[in-house]
Amino acid sequence: MRAKKKDLPYLLCLLVMPALGFLYTLLNTDTREAVILSTTIDGWIPFVPVFIVPYILWYAFILGYLFYFWYKDVSTFLKTLSIIVIGELICFVIYFYFQTTVPRPDVAGDGLFVDLVRMIYNHDQPYNAFPSIHVLTTFAIILGNFNIKNKHSFHSVFVPIMGSLIIVSTLFVKQHFILDMISSIFLTAFIYGIIFELYGVGTEKSTQAYMKD
Repeated sequence: MRAKKKDLPYLLCLLVMPALGFLYTLLNTDTREAVILSTTIDGWIPFVPVFIVPYILWYAFILGYLFYFWYKDVSTFLKTLSIIVIGELICFVIYFYFQTTVPRPDVAGDGLFVDLVRMIYNHDQPYNAFPSIHVLTTFAIILGNFNIKNKHSFHSVFVPIMGSLIIVSTLFVKQHFILDMISSIFLTAFIYGIIFELYGVGTEKSTQAYMKD
């Protein structure tokens, strides 16, 4: 861990996350006409309260793996964080000019999962849906994890499985529609190609030069 002390300043980059959260909150309103992007497939997807568990675990999943990337490979950490920041900023522009909403089901009954759904519904307004930031950030972690070398086999299995559960949870708890999910996956993949392929070599060389100083 002593060797990582030199990399501690990179963790300051995580301070951008609260700023992004603040911008998200400002845009999460119905001050503009909101569009419903429901499809026939969305009508077939049932409301399953138990999926609120992976939906909520998203918060720990994203932050936890950003820290893990920093610990294993600063270059991958910076590139993955860049995907998240650029992707969210693009989403914010879309939210401003093309706001969408997801009608929520009536949540009846009692129980832990139902109570958690109510908590999320009360905390997060039903806007800022297309593209889904939940899906965008999760897919960014999944892609970033492929670039971590010498990782324990647990992470090779856990990240895609947990990530997939988080992504589909957005549909089963009725926070997003199919188009929200698909658009986020395409957007993340596009930014990933630019960050990791076009500019990846330069970023890696600058990081290695810093570490040698």
